[in-house]
Amino acid sequence: MFLREPSHILLLLLVLVVLFGAKRLPDSARSLGKSMRIFKSEMKEMKDDSKDPEEGTPEK
Repeated sequence: MFLREPSHILLLLLVLVVLFGAKRLPDSARSLGKSMRIFKSEMKEMKDDSKDPEEGTPEK
């Protein structure tokens, strides 16, 4: 695996800071977190919809 040692993680973080700059990283992480929360809620909603497909249809 690539990230087995702590030195690999530190090297990756250093490269990210150099590429994106220290100011943009927190904004990027915040945007990624929001996107993941939206994605998870949509997946949960789709799973709930597939469990109860007849919910909302009038009973006979």
